[in-house]
Amino acid sequence: SKRVNPVMHMNHKAGDKMYVDYAGKTLSIIEKDTGEIKEVQFFVAILGASQHTYAEASMSQQKEDFVTSVENAMRFFEGVPAAIVPDNLKSAVIKSSRFEPTINETLADLAEHYETTILPARAYKPRDKSLAEGAVKILYRRIYVHLKQKQFYSLEELNQQIWDLLDAHNHKKLTGRPYSRYELFIEDEKQKLRPLPQERFEIKYQSFATVMQNGHALLSQDKSYYSVPYQYVRKKVKLLYTKTTVEIFYKYNRIAIHPRNYKPYDYTTVAEHLASTHQFVADWSASRFIDWANNIDQNVADYIIQIIESRNHPEQAYKSCLGILNFEKKVGKQRLINACKRALDFRIYSFKAIQNILENNLDNAENEQEEEFDLPNHNNIRGKNYYK
Repeated sequence: SKRVNPVMHMNHKAGDKMYVDYAGKTLSIIEKDTGEIKEVQFFVAILGASQHTYAEASMSQQKEDFVTSVENAMRFFEGVPAAIVPDNLKSAVIKSSRFEPTINETLADLAEHYETTILPARAYKPRDKSLAEGAVKILYRRIYVHLKQKQFYSLEELNQQIWDLLDAHNHKKLTGRPYSRYELFIEDEKQKLRPLPQERFEIKYQSFATVMQNGHALLSQDKSYYSVPYQYVRKKVKLLYTKTTVEIFYKYNRIAIHPRNYKPYDYTTVAEHLASTHQFVADWSASRFIDWANNIDQNVADYIIQIIESRNHPEQAYKSCLGILNFEKKVGKQRLINACKRALDFRIYSFKAIQNILENNLDNAENEQEEEFDLPNHNNIRGKNYYK
C-alpha cells in the first residue's frame, strides 16, 4: 500500500523517547486466602513518535517494581529507545537504607545495561510532558473503567485483562487518521529502536565487611558468609550483590564471585580460597548449631542465635554453643529449654549464664532464689550493636 506521507503526523523523532508514568488512581486485587484487598499501581509507557503504548499493574512504585515495569515495556516494544523519560516518580524519592542504591544509581545502572539514557523528569518541555499524561488519560477511559467493575485475585489475572484491552487500544485507529498506533509503530518506529540485550537487568546492592580470620566476609543483609582468597583476611572489602550473585571487591579488583545464598549463618566456600595451613572447619558452622538447637526447642534456637550475634566473630560463639547444647545430655531437654527461657529474660548470652542457672536450679520457675542470685554480668561481651 502506498503511504500518504503528509498524513503521517509525527511530532517526535522515531525511536527517540519512551515516556513512563503511573496513573494517579490505583487498581486492586483480592488476596485469595484472606480476602484482603490490596492496592496495586497502574504503570504506563508510551513511545513518543508512534504513541504505541504499554501498561501493566504492579505491586508498588518502589524501585524494584519500577525498574521491572520499565524493562517489561522495552521487552513489549522489542527494542530500546534512545532515552527513557520518567515523570516525577515517587520511586525517585523513596529514601534508601544503607544497603540500597538510590533510585538514580539504579536507573543509571539500568540505562547502562540497556545502552540508553535517563532524561530526568521536568528537564524537558512541558509540551512533551502532556504526552505521558495524555496516554494515562486515554488508557484511563479505555482500560481502567473496564477493570474497576471486576474482581481480580492475582496480579497475573489483572494484567492479562489489561493486556487484552491494551491490544485493542493499540490497534484502534487514531482519531481522524487512517492508521493505528500499532501500524505507526511498525511502519516508522520499530526499526529505529536499538536491539534488546539478552540478559535482563538485575539491581545491584552494596554492603561492606571486614574479612574474618577464617577467610570469609559477611553479607550483613542475609547474615551469610562468603569466602575470599586467604591473603585478604582482615582487609575491608565491598560486596556488590544482586538477587542471584555476590561479587566481592578489594579496592577496585574483584577477588571473588559466588551464587547468592539466602540461608542465614551459612558459609559459601570455594576450597581454593582457603590456605592449606588453615582449612576452615566447615562442620563448625553457625547454621549447624542453629539446626541442632531448633531440633530441641524454639527457645534454645533463639538463645543460640543471640549468642552467635553477640560475638564479633562466629567462631568465638561456637565453643559456647557446643557447651550449651551438650547440657541436654547432662540435665535433659526440659531443663535446658527452661534455662534458655530464663537467660533470654535476663538478656545475658553466655555459656556461663546457662551453667549458673542450671547449677542454682533457677530453671525451675517456682524457685524464688533468683532475687538474691546474680548472674555474671559479662562486660567483656559486647552486645551486637557495638559492631554496627
